[in-house]
Amino acid sequence: MKNFFQNIQNIWHHEQLRKKIGVTLGLILIYRLGSFIVLPGVNSDVLKESLNSAGGEEGLGALLSLFTGGAFSRASIFALGIMPYISASIIIQLLGIAVPAVQKMQTDGESGRNKLNQWTRFLTIAITLVQAPGYLASSVVSVRGAVVDPSAFWWFSAVLILVASTLVIMWLGERITERGIGNGISLLIMIGIIATFPQSIIQELNHPNTSLYFFLVELAILLVVIGASVALVQALRKVPVQMAKAQASTGSHLPQGSGAREFIPMKVNASGVMPIIFAQAIMFVPLYLSQSEFFEGSAVMSSLSDFNGLAYNILFFLMIVIFTYFYTAITVNPGQMADDLKRQSAFIPGIKPGHPTKQYLETVLSNITLPGAVFLGLLAILPAVVYGLGLTNAQGFAIYFGGTSLLIMVGVILDTLQQIEVHLLERKYQSFLSSGKMRGRTNSPVGGINGI
Repeated sequence: MKNFFQNIQNIWHHEQLRKKIGVTLGLILIYRLGSFIVLPGVNSDVLKESLNSAGGEEGLGALLSLFTGGAFSRASIFALGIMPYISASIIIQLLGIAVPAVQKMQTDGESGRNKLNQWTRFLTIAITLVQAPGYLASSVVSVRGAVVDPSAFWWFSAVLILVASTLVIMWLGERITERGIGNGISLLIMIGIIATFPQSIIQELNHPNTSLYFFLVELAILLVVIGASVALVQALRKVPVQMAKAQASTGSHLPQGSGAREFIPMKVNASGVMPIIFAQAIMFVPLYLSQSEFFEGSAVMSSLSDFNGLAYNILFFLMIVIFTYFYTAITVNPGQMADDLKRQSAFIPGIKPGHPTKQYLETVLSNITLPGAVFLGLLAILPAVVYGLGLTNAQGFAIYFGGTSLLIMVGVILDTLQQIEVHLLERKYQSFLSSGKMRGRTNSPVGGINGI
């Protein structure tokens, strides 16, 4: 506890970090306020009564409301959340594999990334223009008395507001990433998830079949799952690296022929929570299709829209495994690692530098990605298993047992804390430099390559 308060004090004394956290909290507050602003002409009380009489949200509709912090169920201007932008990002990244022109843009540096960002924004608008009318028709207008006057003008204005609001959310996420702390898009999703957690606990406690003993057992299971999620996010495979033998130089106290042993930290889950977010965004598609007149009564779409159904969870699991491999291939480059080692005159013991090192790292990466992807997929479908076995009574509370929500929360929180720690370490080293008490080169140990 003493270290906790000491860290809070250090953060407060770090002016730049304090400003970044302030910007982040301010933009998050704007996002949360927007989730309570109801679309013009919509009676949110009628929607709430209709939802309560139906026994609450179920299936993917509950997930949509979860990611938006309840904005989806109350017909807020932020009802669609950030998911259209996530869907657009998925499409652009998939095009990077199939289309050479897009792939070239990904490797063109800053100019290429800026152009792809523009494409992503335009595609976000297109996706929102498709999703907005579907959401209004299925979740708002279909409820008797929810819309005072569903005229053509109301439809036009409501769709326009939803499109503009999605762009505002996208802008908020980008500003958090640039001027705040943490990944803005992931933080907004996490905030939406956390916002509905107290309500889910109350629903579980108020359930007639929930006793105090049963609830304590649920909390114990939840803590175990949280621990497993943290272990997955933090798990590393340390690849040993031998630094080249140091050459004696003027004033050096290192003996000639000495070398340093380091390691390359390769994460078991190098892709983080992105496979979960990507797979979940795609699984929203059957929900929208099942609510359209064309697919009404379709058994396939109905099964894929059932959050607790076997077909949905099998497909969800397979997509997470595929996206884990896909995103790992994008974010981790064994060829670049091998080149960096060769440039620093370092090598993996028993492995020749260059192409053999690249092949070895690819093998290691493939070996650790498979169990990581499987474990990630199992955690993602765990809420459906828990609810199906009767370990929870309220489906809203079961969502937090692993699954998308918990993995996103754990991953985003750990990533944000790491960024804060980096800023604190930078301030510590800067203070050493300004005080003139840093050790000279003659007394400094050989540096490592942990950042490769």
